[in-house]
Amino acid sequence: MNCMSKGICLASTQLKLSDLAKLAGVSTSTASRALNDNPLIKKETRERIQALAKEHHFSINAAASRLRMQKTKVIAVIINLEAETKQSVDDPFLLKVVSDINRAVNRQGYELLLSNSHMAGEDWHGYFISGRRADGVIVVGQGKEQAKIELAAKAGTPIVVWGDPKTSANYPIVGSDNFVGGLTATEHLIAKGASKLLFMGDPAHAELGERYRGFCHGVEKADVTAKLVRIDITSEAAYASINTLLRENGLTFDGIFACSDMVALGALKALKERYVSVPNDVKIIGFDDIAMAQISFPALTTIKQDTHAAAQLLVEKLLIQLSGKMCESQEVPSSLLIRQSS
Repeated sequence: MNCMSKGICLASTQLKLSDLAKLAGVSTSTASRALNDNPLIKKETRERIQALAKEHHFSINAAASRLRMQKTKVIAVIINLEAETKQSVDDPFLLKVVSDINRAVNRQGYELLLSNSHMAGEDWHGYFISGRRADGVIVVGQGKEQAKIELAAKAGTPIVVWGDPKTSANYPIVGSDNFVGGLTATEHLIAKGASKLLFMGDPAHAELGERYRGFCHGVEKADVTAKLVRIDITSEAAYASINTLLRENGLTFDGIFACSDMVALGALKALKERYVSVPNDVKIIGFDDIAMAQISFPALTTIKQDTHAAAQLLVEKLLIQLSGKMCESQEVPSSLLIRQSS
């Protein structure tokens, strides 16, 4: 038998949620939220109620609780891929972002459901929210056009996007200042003596367009030449493009700002195979700071994005929406990491 402080004794197997709430001195709804580790309840209160539940051998049926609360305790993460791209969910930077989001989701007592824009289809709200597969959606990447995201937000989907936070949107966006990152990368190449620069990537993507805008601004401020090499954002596309440029024109550039580390590594591979010295003949800088950037040879100079901080914000802003409140877009810091490639 377990005795409550007010003199009420109950058998452990008969303890109800209302009894536990009375024991804790809180409402039944607060006790329920605390047992479900809802972040809206103070951490101290959650821990106290969970300890009481354990002490009195009280267990809550998670499936029944979810039905009562009309919550799945699942957050869907959609990797937003373009139809024509060869970029896939195994891209190291995308995996890094998803991994950080997964940890942030789990810390809040939620599970992660991973999908991509092809699988999710056109109607994200119907598939995930109306279909009760998830409580809300985090989208990784704005892509070339944001129509699907805008439709989902307009339909009432709780949604947060990893992208460029300067974008005007009816949903919150978390990400780096891509313009500043692009400008910083370009100024670094120029400071290191590069004067014939390439930008490799596809500026039609919202984030990459801002990096390209920063690149152009840096070029305009200095007495240098520049060329846009519009490619798919994969290492294979970069490798093929550099080989074509060298075969057709020879070495006509001495600096490369790649829109991502994977693009930079593809360019680096092509240059090394043709015995072009990096950084003596060509200096290269990437964007993202994936794990391979440190161990490539030469090690890759890059703009580091704080994906850990971004993941925290993405989840926090989604939970704010799930509580019925509005939230704004927000920037996370980025920094220049100078390594051997420049």
